[in-house]
Amino acid sequence: MKSATGRWVSGNDFFNRESELSILEQRIRDGNHVLLTGQRRMGKTSVARELGRRLEAQGGVFLFADVEGATGPEDVIADIAEAAYPVRSMKSRFTTGTLSLLNRLSRRIKDIGPRQFRVSFRAELNKGNWRRFGEKLIRDCAEHDQPVLLVIDELPIFLERMLRDDEGHKKVDDFLSWLRGMLQQHGDGSPAVIISGSIGLDPLVRRLGIPDRINYLYPFRLGPWSRETCIECFNRLAGSSGFQVEGGVGQAVYDKLGMGIPHHVQSFFARLTENALMQDRQRVAVSDVDDVYRTVLLGPGGQNDLVHYETRLKDGLGDELDYTIAVEILAEAATQDVFGPPARRGLEQLYASRAGDVADRIAEVLDVLEHDGYLETRDAEYRFPSNLLKDWWIARFGNHYTPIEQRSLVRNEQGFGFAVRNE
Repeated sequence: MKSATGRWVSGNDFFNRESELSILEQRIRDGNHVLLTGQRRMGKTSVARELGRRLEAQGGVFLFADVEGATGPEDVIADIAEAAYPVRSMKSRFTTGTLSLLNRLSRRIKDIGPRQFRVSFRAELNKGNWRRFGEKLIRDCAEHDQPVLLVIDELPIFLERMLRDDEGHKKVDDFLSWLRGMLQQHGDGSPAVIISGSIGLDPLVRRLGIPDRINYLYPFRLGPWSRETCIECFNRLAGSSGFQVEGGVGQAVYDKLGMGIPHHVQSFFARLTENALMQDRQRVAVSDVDDVYRTVLLGPGGQNDLVHYETRLKDGLGDELDYTIAVEILAEAATQDVFGPPARRGLEQLYASRAGDVADRIAEVLDVLEHDGYLETRDAEYRFPSNLLKDWWIARFGNHYTPIEQRSLVRNEQGFGFAVRNE
């Protein structure tokens, strides 16, 4: 089992998740469309790709379209077409039905690769015809001789981006309505579709007041690994690494992380072995765990892993004020160990002058933070489930943060930011 950070894994490098894969496979075989959810770095893409790999091995067709970079429906259709192009039977079916409409491609369609095909194909799509070509793609999948699984990854990011356009709400509504109609048109037959992403689709459609646009999707949430699974994964990595790993290191790693996020386990292992190599040794000790956690995972070397959470939070919220409120909540929960009702009332007071609907905004932001795994709630109190994320936010704001309750007593007339004290 190879160490893998920042990439999806499959085959021999894929670890655990057999129960989840079994459930997903049964749902797909039963003709369900699935909304695959779970917080960041939980392995959603790896699970989707591994499921596709296994279905391909059984004679099915697997299409994976990453639409993170899409700016409009035309891009999404082009991404799906690119995913289908390398599959010879799909390529033959699709191009036969579309060449009459794409005359400029007809002479060279056999001589270009998937990426070149996408560029040329995308150039022919516009607001007037993307639905027609999208319908053709879905129908070809439905009529294919073998069952087809289509994964549309990062769809929520695309929708959030489109939401910022003129009439963005209508465009998002139109696209989701079209997609639902196309898939329901073919009943419980092929293709089966999995929609996933690193920001939540549920909070988005609830915020827009159109939750029924995704009510045909079977929700499946990918949860964290247990303590035992994390330790087993760490020990598997150690066994194939060539390093001598002292007993108890895997346990100490989990206790530091506090939560079984697969990517964080992999990243911690990689940082520990890098630290050993830098000290010219082939042994990892329990005493290394705390030092690497503090100086590497929470230091400059770990920023790429953790900044991703902040970037996706911006993508998931869109509105600048909502993002500012989210940072306030996370900083409070990190530095004060909890974001509870008193802090919530204080936050409403601080931002009342900036938004008349501040209470609703805070509720919506908390919904996103909980759905996407930043915080968990019990008895109206929100806390970080991950020590790593909590400690990272403390490292960022702990030295210049004033608790909300203190600020609400002496209300800042402007109410900006998260209270950097003058020192």
